[in-house]
Amino acid sequence: MTDETPEAPRKLSPEEEKARKRRNVAIFWSLIGFIVLIFLVTLQRLSANIAAGG
Repeated sequence: MTDETPEAPRKLSPEEEKARKRRNVAIFWSLIGFIVLIFLVTLQRLSANIAAGG
């Protein structure tokens, strides 16, 4: 093991901060879309099972 101290994180430039925020927003909406998709598929499958008498 080495006794190196970890480097302090560097300050992001304004362009990097904007890019990070855009990525975070894209990830957020992707997750919301995935959750809605799973919910709709579940509802469809449940309603199909109820209609089939299950």
